[in-house]
Amino acid sequence: MNTLLIKKITKQYANGVSALNDVSLELKNGLFGLLGPNGAGKSSLMRTIATLQEPTSGTISFNGEDCIENPQKLRSQLGYLPQEFGVYPKVNAEDLLHHLAVLKGVVSKGERKEQVNALLEQTNLYGHRKKSVNTFSGGMRQRFGIAQALLGDPKLIIVDEPTAGLDPEERNRFLNLLSEIGENVIIILSTHIVEDVRDLCNNMAILNKGKIAVQGNPIELTDNLLDKTWIKTIKKSEIKSYKQNYHVLSTRLLAGKTQIQILSEENPSNGFNSYKPDLESVYFSYLNPILKS
Repeated sequence: MNTLLIKKITKQYANGVSALNDVSLELKNGLFGLLGPNGAGKSSLMRTIATLQEPTSGTISFNGEDCIENPQKLRSQLGYLPQEFGVYPKVNAEDLLHHLAVLKGVVSKGERKEQVNALLEQTNLYGHRKKSVNTFSGGMRQRFGIAQALLGDPKLIIVDEPTAGLDPEERNRFLNLLSEIGENVIIILSTHIVEDVRDLCNNMAILNKGKIAVQGNPIELTDNLLDKTWIKTIKKSEIKSYKQNYHVLSTRLLAGKTQIQILSEENPSNGFNSYKPDLESVYFSYLNPILKS
């Protein structure tokens, strides 16, 4: 069993921006979802865990090893798929994976060939192995990204906003792939897409303004809102008034009409109907501090 221990991590950049503030997490094998809006500090946390930058204060250890004092120890066990990654133009997928495998320390030619072929098969790219990666579609490029992240048999895998921009079919294929490999390693899925965490993770946290707002099991967190979420169809011109009088979780258009969801311990009456909460309800309930129970 692998263990990633993050204690009181703070990151303040030279320009004065405070990206992380006293973040603490303990992760074991499996898929861990890190939810948060753009600018919440997710990428800063992922980069810090991946030893691409040092924290201003705090500690990170992986299987008992101090990652800040000895970053190379973690890097040898790490697979990382950032939001965006560059590729060499005119280099095909197979050759690029071989090159990256060497950089990761897979020096045996036979072992490298076996691993590259297996990953190309696993990511459904074997039939495209002779094509240049820069010609790949978004979904194919993301699958190549996870293939390179899996080189060297990593014990910790970080994927940062992996499904942004993917069509539904590619998203499902990518999430199924993550699910397959997530049993014996720690996978951190950093995203602002609630459905990705709902579909994959049995442990999650919401990061907002550089702080952990809540951590727990998605189902249990959702159950905490049972009988507390209410929904109503209103006129668009009434939104401001409802926000002044209720704890509004979200508003959305449905068939051209505005639907408003609120958080309330008691039945607000006034035309509201009970609404079964989902993970999106949990997410919105922690983005605005006044909505916390």
